[in-house]
Amino acid sequence: MELFAEANYKILDKRKFGAIFSIALIAIGLLSIIFHNGLRLGIDFQGGTLMQLQFEQQVEIADIRSAMDEVGFGGAEIQRFGAPNEILIRVLALQGEEGRKASEQIKTAISQSIPENSFQVRRLEQVGPEIGSELRGQAVLAILSALLGIVLYISIRFEFKFAIAAIIALIHDILITLGVFSVLNLEISLAIIAAFLTIVGYSLNDTIVVFDRVRENLKAMRREAYDAIVNTSINQSLSRTVVTSVTTFLVVLVLYLGGGEVIHNFALALIIGVVIGTYSSIFVASPVIVEWEARYPSKSKSRSRRG
Repeated sequence: MELFAEANYKILDKRKFGAIFSIALIAIGLLSIIFHNGLRLGIDFQGGTLMQLQFEQQVEIADIRSAMDEVGFGGAEIQRFGAPNEILIRVLALQGEEGRKASEQIKTAISQSIPENSFQVRRLEQVGPEIGSELRGQAVLAILSALLGIVLYISIRFEFKFAIAAIIALIHDILITLGVFSVLNLEISLAIIAAFLTIVGYSLNDTIVVFDRVRENLKAMRREAYDAIVNTSINQSLSRTVVTSVTTFLVVLVLYLGGGEVIHNFALALIIGVVIGTYSSIFVASPVIVEWEARYPSKSKSRSRRG
């Protein structure tokens, strides 16, 4: 399907506006993270006890909070989990025997406070602080290892400047996604880390398609200006980029709308990643290699201009 068969947009002429837009989004996200005193880490990374309760009838969070206040757990996180009769309770920093005692106290307090609305425990999870700290380290290591592998791969297949451009675009995507999660005050869990790695793969694939066309055109259009070659390459890749992005977006959107509360945030991260990843391959990665070439012209290109 060729949606932009004769595309000839002056995309790189808008790169300054793209840079301003990206910096603004990243700045908003970073300010939100500072305002919230960091990201909202899930129980996977902080350690604690998580309970999912399903009531027979709709229940009010205020009633749950009141019951938990009586047993000293008023500071726990309480939220609805999909249906109006399902509640998720997180008590951070309590695990092991303390966590089990806390869960029993909470169940007893709620049963006594709302005797007319019985419930069952759908899920009970406990994560120790040592495991949470280890998972945080492993998550960071996984992302850094992926970025290092990308640098090596693209440097070998293309050039070092292409690798740097791709990494900048990927960091851009991750920062914006984290910023959106911070603005919405959504939880960062292991599933979200998996979504970030998926975003890295998707965005990189999109970027490499453009870079591959740039490499081909550098040989076919040797006497053209470098920015003109890159702009032409973007236009030639535009149809493939848009079709792939739209189809992927629709699939992830269906997953977000109908996949249930368990994968809600995971699907949201993918939606953000698909949109931002498509944008960054055009308005971040490509302008970076153009700016790099303007400051440090490649020898082969310099010789072709003199010829």
